[in-house]
This record gives sequence, structure tokens and C-alpha cells, in this order.
Amino acid sequence: MYEPRKYRDLFKGENLVFFNCTVRETDLQVGANRAMEREVRSAVLKYREQLEDYARSNPEFLVSLSPVEAKPWAPEIVKRMCWAGQQAGVGPMAAVAGALSEFVGREMLVNRYTREIIVENGGDIFIKTDVPRKIGVYAGSSPLNQQFAIEVQPDETPLGICTSAGTVGHSLSFGNADAAVILARDCALADAVATATGNRAVTESDLERAVSFASGIADVVGALAIMGDRMAAWGDIRLVDL
Repeated sequence: MYEPRKYRDLFKGENLVFFNCTVRETDLQVGANRAMEREVRSAVLKYREQLEDYARSNPEFLVSLSPVEAKPWAPEIVKRMCWAGQQAGVGPMAAVAGALSEFVGREMLVNRYTREIIVENGGDIFIKTDVPRKIGVYAGSSPLNQQFAIEVQPDETPLGICTSAGTVGHSLSFGNADAAVILARDCALADAVATATGNRAVTESDLERAVSFASGIADVVGALAIMGDRMAAWGDIRLVDL
């Protein structure tokens, strides 16, 4: 069932044009220096085709909740998802939204369609920016929802900022976090670790343990977990007024 992404009403950015791209289950909002719907859609179709073709002959890739080894001939996006799942101890599809965000975003940058880009895919964000940006934290019914943002500096990007929640959205989570947010240089990794972190946050007393788990994974640079009016944070993550 489609759930309206009301948080997108808050999206804005200096010198960026925002537009949507929807291809079946994939629903992106993109901010770039210019409108380029055709180029983004072409990239989404290409990477979706790679994932779908691989999954047809390797169904465990699509359904496994534990790490899966990629075949040597697998497309790069599949290998990245499998690697991310292995780092976080989850199935590869836990990284699909973050992987698509990054692969589409990087293709736009490599082809010089834009200097800056923000690709948001169900709360999983790939960002490359030339100016400081604020990324708002959406935490459902928590009193902390939309009360602060994560500040991102240009020299920290490209960066993945991914969110998992047990109380918001349709993605599978075994926890009850209103938001588990992970910052990592690799967006697929950020997505997979966000899922694994959220899975560990069953009660408020689990928040510190969940964030500590994320802190032990190489290439994760920041972690944040919210449940109700409680929050735990670690790493290079700057919270500012939204």
C-alpha cells in the first residue's frame, strides 16, 4: 500500500530544483542544479533492470534476511548491496533503497548533468553538495520529530544518510525505533546498517546498545536512534535547529 511521503513537503534547498521520479516501487525525490527527469528515469530503469535480472536467477538475493554472497558475474549494484548486508549482518535487500540512491546520484555526477545532487528514496539519501545543507530528521509520532536537522558540510560529501523505522513506513523492521539514522560514505552501507540498528531498538533501554552496534562498523561515521522522547547519538553528527 502506498503511504504518502508528507515529509517531502519540507524539502527545499538553495540553488536546487526538486522533482520526482517514480518507476513501479521506486519513488525518488531528486534535488539538482537543474531539472533532469529524463536522465534520472533512464538511470533508475537501468539499475532496476540489473537488479530484477539478477534476482530472477538468484531468488535468495530478493528474500534472504541474512547476508548473501554475490555471484562473481553480478552487476556492481548487486555486489555493493551484498557487501553492505555482510557488514551489517542483514539481507542484501536491506540496502536496495540506499544503493539505488547512490548509483543514480553518482551517474548524474559522473556525466556532469549537475554539480550537486540530493537523491531521496524512502528516507534514504545520497548527497553531494557545494554548500552546507540541513537534512531534517523525520521520526513519526515522536515528540522529537522534525525538531532538529543533521548539518552536512561540502567536504563531507558524497555521503549517505539513511533512516530505518519500526513505527513509520512500509519497510521491514524488527524494532520499534521512531528513527534509526546512519551516516556513511557508502549509501548502501548506511541503509543496511540503519536497518540493523533499528532492529536492535526494541525498547528505549536498547537505544545506546543499538547505536554502539553501528559505531563498530567500519566506514560508518555517525549514528542516531530515536524512540519516543529518548535519543542516543554517536560519531561525526551535528544536530542543529531545523
